[in-house]
Amino acid sequence: MTDALKRLSDEGVAIWLDDLSRKRITSGNLAELIDQSHVVGVTTNPSIFQKAISSGDGYEPQLRDLAAREVTVEEAIRMITTADVRDAADILRPVFDATDGRDGRVSIEVDPRLAHNTLATVAEAKQLAWLVDRPNTLIKIPATKAGLPAIAETIGLGISVNVTLIFSLERYRAVMDAYLTGLEKAKAAGLDLSKIHSVASFFVSRVDTEIDKRLDALGTEEAKELRGKAALANARLAYQAYEEVFSSDRWAELEKAGANRQRPLWASTGVKDPAYKDTLYVDDLVAPNTVNTMPEATLQATADHGAITGDTVRGTYEQAKAELDAVARLGISYDEVVQLLEDEGVDKFEQAWNDLLKSTEAELKRLAPEA
Repeated sequence: MTDALKRLSDEGVAIWLDDLSRKRITSGNLAELIDQSHVVGVTTNPSIFQKAISSGDGYEPQLRDLAAREVTVEEAIRMITTADVRDAADILRPVFDATDGRDGRVSIEVDPRLAHNTLATVAEAKQLAWLVDRPNTLIKIPATKAGLPAIAETIGLGISVNVTLIFSLERYRAVMDAYLTGLEKAKAAGLDLSKIHSVASFFVSRVDTEIDKRLDALGTEEAKELRGKAALANARLAYQAYEEVFSSDRWAELEKAGANRQRPLWASTGVKDPAYKDTLYVDDLVAPNTVNTMPEATLQATADHGAITGDTVRGTYEQAKAELDAVARLGISYDEVVQLLEDEGVDKFEQAWNDLLKSTEAELKRLAPEA
């Protein structure tokens, strides 16, 4: 075991775990990861909850009570997921206190079926913040077109947000704009800006999966050379955009009022292609003031053989732009790819939510008291 995770942390990368289940909470595993693996946050999504609850570990007593009360399946899911997030937030509270609210955070997502409904997303964000009732929660809102005004509105209410499903550089700039707009609303309302935090979850591996597929279909030597380069290039240019926005005059005004930067969070950092090193999206995305949320397998791989060699983002922007330009010259449309990935991302989370509804409904029926 190397101390790669400590080196990563020392470089200014906050290590968050991209997973949560009741078993992880009650077994002491989450506390152990915080204590021994430099984990300082947790992210969840509908797919993670679907997998956790379907596995059944530890959920039966609560499901039995919910069945006895004859709650709706939607209410049951909210009771179960917010209980897990609340308990995880309590375990991470010392980290939250030690980092002045920067880390020690647990994310919970609005119902993915609301991704294209601004008003309902804001209402759900308020409800989730109230239900979990912990200061170290982040409400996840997808960066769809309808999500952007919802982000500004939610931040304006003083609720901290994890913006999710960002694939494109243009949309990422719109997300940062929504965050600053939200902070300006909060400031006008007299709220304490220092208490509002946000991360922007920029998805990584799925960009390679889609672009590599198109490069493979071309089959030329030039196409082969570009495999595995687009996702890193895209993320590195996102960091360049972050540096620009958070050195602007508009930001300086908010910073003077106590505002916190919205950190870029590298999401989807588990490597999908076995031809690539399994720590690719960790080793090659090291930059200060970022978050990397990893599935446990990636966390363990990084601990075991991660090559953390300092900042691997700043100073790469020219090369990154050249790589994306080379992909475009081969006839692969960046705009088409990122829109497809956003649409698929929303669909996948919605499907996971629907699967969760079905499996929870089946469990409620199974555990219902006999008449």
